[in-house]
Amino acid sequence: MSHTPVAIIGAGPAGLTLSHLLHQHGVESVIFESRSREDVEETVRAGVLEQGTMNLMRETGVGERMDREADIDEAIDISIDGLRTRIELTELTGHQMAVYPQHEYLKDFIAKRIADGGTIYFNTSVDEVSGYDGDRVTVSYTDEKGESQTLTSDYVVAGDGSKSPYRKPVLELDGAVRDRHEYPYAWFGILVNAPQTQKELIYATHDQGFALISTRTETVQRYYLQCNPDDTVEQWSDDRIWSELHARVDSADLQVSEGEIFDKAVLRFRSAVTDPMQRGRLFLAGDAAHTVPPTGAKGLNLAVADVAVLAPALARAVKRNNRDLLDRYSALAVPRIWKAQHFSYWMSSMLHSVPGDPHFQHQRRLAELESVLATEAGRTYLAQQYVGKDLPTFEV
Repeated sequence: MSHTPVAIIGAGPAGLTLSHLLHQHGVESVIFESRSREDVEETVRAGVLEQGTMNLMRETGVGERMDREADIDEAIDISIDGLRTRIELTELTGHQMAVYPQHEYLKDFIAKRIADGGTIYFNTSVDEVSGYDGDRVTVSYTDEKGESQTLTSDYVVAGDGSKSPYRKPVLELDGAVRDRHEYPYAWFGILVNAPQTQKELIYATHDQGFALISTRTETVQRYYLQCNPDDTVEQWSDDRIWSELHARVDSADLQVSEGEIFDKAVLRFRSAVTDPMQRGRLFLAGDAAHTVPPTGAKGLNLAVADVAVLAPALARAVKRNNRDLLDRYSALAVPRIWKAQHFSYWMSSMLHSVPGDPHFQHQRRLAELESVLATEAGRTYLAQQYVGKDLPTFEV
């Protein structure tokens, strides 16, 4: 293949979803992925799907396994010192959410792209992208055999994660910004062979810090503990983990389910927004453009929202030579990103105790959380933000 309408860098949520949606619009693409298919599909990452993402999967033929295997929840719990308040997501919003790990999402879209005849170059590194300010893009890459190749495209999309080198040319534009925020805490995450503590997620705050209880399957659970960003895995023995989880979550009617811990990792918290998300024929999507802390479960869903705009915009440009929607991509995508940043920051700040905070700030934080949980209006707002807004739709 020497030319493709759209070249996509990265077989993550943004790249795979975009390629799938473009195919639905009758526009073909090529995906370049530096890792093997096995690595992509086996790198375990958490995932909570908003109602808009779930609906997109169902409506475009990729939702069957998700509906069959995901943990579809109608509520979450917020716990303050062991006292839980149930947030009835479905009752308050009419929507559900799904706990469905990101690597499972990727498996579904990889399988669908291959079944539809799509092109994914695994084990392939992109060496250079040029021509995005002109009439045609050239992608130079090294294929899985180690041979140098080139491909031209009408447009190129970088969906290659938070370390994407393709932000740099976008940020060279006059007025372009990259806003960042570092949080004074991180999550220590574990995977456990154990029965469910509870079907629904539990977000717990405690004087000793935050904890999150989530489920992967009936026999595998995913737990998180607030920790110092500089902590290492070696500092957290199994005994320390269980002691902290029980202290932060347990109550008279619930105890954290224990088992064999088979994975440990420290997840740092960062927020970042790039604006604009495009330059000429080059576009950013997903973590290449923005990152959010995991508290609000917005990362994967924001990537899907990006390409829900970008796919019809690219299809319109390729099929009708009409760039009106494509030129507005950043203006349409960025406001939603900032709203997700607000929710993620808000949830994080209410649920996490910051080491060294004065007594006033500690009590103010708890009062804010208690005020939200105490009224139906507060619980409804939280539920609406958690299940997410409908995805944007545009005609091609």
